[in-house]
Amino acid sequence: MNRPGERTRMDTGPASLLLNTLRHPVMMIDQDGFMIEVNAEAEDFFRSGAAILARSRLADFVPFGSPLIALVEQVREQRVAINEYRVDISSPRLGAERMVDIHAAPVSEVPGAVALLLQERSMADKIDRQMVHRGAARSVTGLAAMLAHEIKNPLSGIRGAAQLLEHAVSDEDRALTRLITEETDRIVALVDRMEVFSDERPVERDPINIHLVLDHVKAVAKSGFARKVSIVEDYDPSLPPVWANRDQLIQIFLNLVKNAAEALGDRDDGEIRLTTAFRPGIRLSVPGSPDRVALPLEFCVHDNGPGVPEDLRQIIFDPFVTSKQNGSGLGLALVAKIVGAHGGVIECDSSGQRGTVFRILMPAWREARRKDVLHHEEDRPA
Repeated sequence: MNRPGERTRMDTGPASLLLNTLRHPVMMIDQDGFMIEVNAEAEDFFRSGAAILARSRLADFVPFGSPLIALVEQVREQRVAINEYRVDISSPRLGAERMVDIHAAPVSEVPGAVALLLQERSMADKIDRQMVHRGAARSVTGLAAMLAHEIKNPLSGIRGAAQLLEHAVSDEDRALTRLITEETDRIVALVDRMEVFSDERPVERDPINIHLVLDHVKAVAKSGFARKVSIVEDYDPSLPPVWANRDQLIQIFLNLVKNAAEALGDRDDGEIRLTTAFRPGIRLSVPGSPDRVALPLEFCVHDNGPGVPEDLRQIIFDPFVTSKQNGSGLGLALVAKIVGAHGGVIECDSSGQRGTVFRILMPAWREARRKDVLHHEEDRPA
């Protein structure tokens, strides 16, 4: 057997190229515990180059007695694939809060070798939180339907009575009747905004060029609320169309860009950055489909503002959660609902040092999907 460092690494072969496209750390551990093959993500994860990792044992990077080492030994002895979830492998070398899902399998072509794939829990946890956001949106849906039916009718009567009283009271009391009318109108406007949540009709979708949508959003923003803010574009021009509703995409990004502009305030160096990228590897089960849908399209709105307060970061998409003095807390909840209706995921990363990033993952357009839609439409009764 070759000693670590003496073997010829497959740095340019098809297998190595394939492994380097994966967005998760992948490595092969030999019977002595050395990491004899790693992909690029593994180098980033372990913060060491491939040459150093080839001379290092897995045990050198994880805590003493780590369940990861025990799992590798179990796979090696039993010759079966094993998965383990939410394993803490935090260490001084890897850093704190390194929670991973582990997928381990024996390598039949290399005696005693075990293949490992590590999936950091950050994305999985964000997807779990997205499911919570959708549940919260469904709760608001029921509340909105109840409010529209039970509140708007009495409010109409209250407003009408106030208008009649305005002509019969003194000038001093007329201000009170106008206050009743104004506050009634404000409550009706709030209920109207919430009624959007009760719209459960299927989203009408088409293949949309996301860059045309973002250009439109930028033009609207620069002519109004973001005229003093620098908006920078960083697009991947090779992206396929997104499978979405154009008007709702505009609504999503106008909301996010407006929030970013308000967070920046009057600062001279305020900047909003719009980015698009292709991120393969994320698949999610969505309502209405038996299949796991790929979400390879990533759209981000970055700002270099003060960030979201720490106590709001985990609940930022919940209804009625806001840091604005006069905000209703429904904007981001509506954004989360629209993204969820498209089968996508939205997440927020924020800190005081690097600002805030709203990241949206959405499905791409496929011609096969369009054929399925047309087939279902042809099957509908006339």
